[in-house]
Amino acid sequence: MDLVTRRKKQQAILLRAVERRVRERAQQLYEERGQVEGQALQDWVQAESEVLQNSILAPIYRRLRGGAEGLTTEGQEAQP
Repeated sequence: MDLVTRRKKQQAILLRAVERRVRERAQQLYEERGQVEGQALQDWVQAESEVLQNSILAPIYRRLRGGAEGLTTEGQEAQP
């Protein structure tokens, strides 16, 4: 496995791990509000902020997130 492929795989793993934590926290926020619909984006943004607060991964996550449009959920490049 070449260095570029290895780096891409590591970045995809990092993205999935942080997003999993954010998703879990957003779910907690939703449940704490009594499962009231219509605030999913607000829950996600708050959860993301909480998870990344004081995290050394925050700058890396934000940089990768900005370039993640071309990746599938498995971290593979999307086919046109």
